[in-house]
Amino acid sequence: MDVRTVRRQLAALLPEARPTGEGEGTLEVLATSSVDAPRLISATVLEGSGPLKARRVFGGPAPAFRAFLDGTQRSQVAAHLHGIPIVVGTAAAVIRDRRNRRMHTWSPPLVETRLYAPRDLVGERAWESLSAVSRGRLVDTTDREHDAGAHPFTLKDAAYHGVQAHREDLERRLAERWCTVENERLFIDGGISGSEAVAVSSCTVGVVKSHRTLYAEGPALAVVLGLGHHERSSVFVINEKASRRTRVASWYLRLRDPSGHDPMWGLVRVEIAYPEPQELHAIGDRADEVSRWILAEASPLSLPDARWDKMVYGIRDCEEFLRAVAG
Repeated sequence: MDVRTVRRQLAALLPEARPTGEGEGTLEVLATSSVDAPRLISATVLEGSGPLKARRVFGGPAPAFRAFLDGTQRSQVAAHLHGIPIVVGTAAAVIRDRRNRRMHTWSPPLVETRLYAPRDLVGERAWESLSAVSRGRLVDTTDREHDAGAHPFTLKDAAYHGVQAHREDLERRLAERWCTVENERLFIDGGISGSEAVAVSSCTVGVVKSHRTLYAEGPALAVVLGLGHHERSSVFVINEKASRRTRVASWYLRLRDPSGHDPMWGLVRVEIAYPEPQELHAIGDRADEVSRWILAEASPLSLPDARWDKMVYGIRDCEEFLRAVAG
């Protein structure tokens, strides 16, 4: 099921629907209101006593990751039904396994396509037609809790977030599968706290590249933004009230020299399993060890990707693979 196929089938089943043009951009490019507002959240320091500090990562980079996990998504409006966007969303995830310096696919990649529409707004007759087009892979984006209305931008945002959640689910499924059958180290693009099985595993490391939310306030924020090359922050635990996510240990790490760049240049946030009480005293040593693993992946450069300052080559390989198989 792709956008062109959906357009043709909708034209036959719902003549009143207006198909979009071939040049219609993806929601990932067009949606701006779906981006979370920047925010600062305090965190509790786990390492040492006192406030969050900058710490030098000593020792050379040490390659230790066997595999890399990443996912992608692509969502497009196929047609408008009385002004209501009908969205085709494809989510995909893959683990690429590094053996003898060559990348291989570990387990079949997950690629799934769904159709997204608000059932309450399109009506039952149209919903049945959409269900036939999607072969049952139809997602209701009606927001009954907030009564957000029928503004096209609101409906696009709902579909976009639906595709995003689908992608995260595929990534979680693959990560949990890895943790079940493997015990070697897996580099995950993004956080690990969304799955308890992944978050408590000793073989998973999450590396977050985006920083719409920064887990530092006041003097701690200045420390994070001022980190130099091969420096990391103290290890901390995130303080998010009513969070459904599993508690993890985290720290910021600077992959590249930020001189002449903005404060986010080469800055990533690392997540690992929260230590047992008897291991808490050694959390700094563990952070240094994992940081050396990550710094080892900073070469070769992930050019020509615009995010090369934060992206490691193994994750770029995942994205290139998914672009080939999922479009």
